[in-house]
Amino acid sequence: MSKAFRMIASTGIHKGDREYQQDQVLLLAHPRFNGCVLATLADGMGGRSGGRKASDQVMMTARQLFERYSPESDDAEALLRSMVLEAHTVIRLTAITSEQEPHSTIAAFLINPRGDCHWVHAGDSRIYHFRNGQLVKRSSDHSYVQALVDRGEISEAEANVHPNSNILVGCLGTESDPPITMHTISQLQPGDVLLSCSDGVWHYFSPAELASVLDSLTPREATEFLIDKARMRARGGGDNLSLAIVKLEALPELPTPPLKAFGVNT
Repeated sequence: MSKAFRMIASTGIHKGDREYQQDQVLLLAHPRFNGCVLATLADGMGGRSGGRKASDQVMMTARQLFERYSPESDDAEALLRSMVLEAHTVIRLTAITSEQEPHSTIAAFLINPRGDCHWVHAGDSRIYHFRNGQLVKRSSDHSYVQALVDRGEISEAEANVHPNSNILVGCLGTESDPPITMHTISQLQPGDVLLSCSDGVWHYFSPAELASVLDSLTPREATEFLIDKARMRARGGGDNLSLAIVKLEALPELPTPPLKAFGVNT
């Protein structure tokens, strides 16, 4: 790691204008390894209890696997892949026993003590990486409208107002295996911000707006601002909202102690 940094983090969750909450968000510091952090977000779908059961399973799986993870010997990408597949399997079993159709998205990122970061997502919950107020990368949704954008048939702006913007082409709990898209940031730096959020948040902001908010506010302030602004822009028709923010700040450099002269008697 080229420069020492500290992590400042916050999570937020709100029911929005829905009758019940199906989103879940979890931010964990590793119990044994300082500087190892996991953020996991899940947007549950499938009726009042079905969607919540699905997102609960994602959180439970993430917590159990992360507690057994060792950044010194284990592979971060293997951990994230296992999180998706194991949660998917449990959700499928829940569907059989409960006669419901629970589904969930997942958007999770893991930061190792040495400064590398890995993320995984399935569905349309997103992860953004900003550096010094500029978007570096965001995850690409597993959705119908994202496929249209990728083919150049519609723009990003048109995708946000498309009547089929809520149609997913993959997530956890479906009959087929979930899509698993991963990304690695080899070295985080001071000025980096990671944001994971459900579509109830990102739907109402451009990347430039998100970058500005995250650059100018603390994670806690940004969490409150984004939820309040999304609620306002939803005009009474908003979805559940959830987000996790991790911001990296440089540690102040310690002053160099003054040189001391030593005399030698002969």
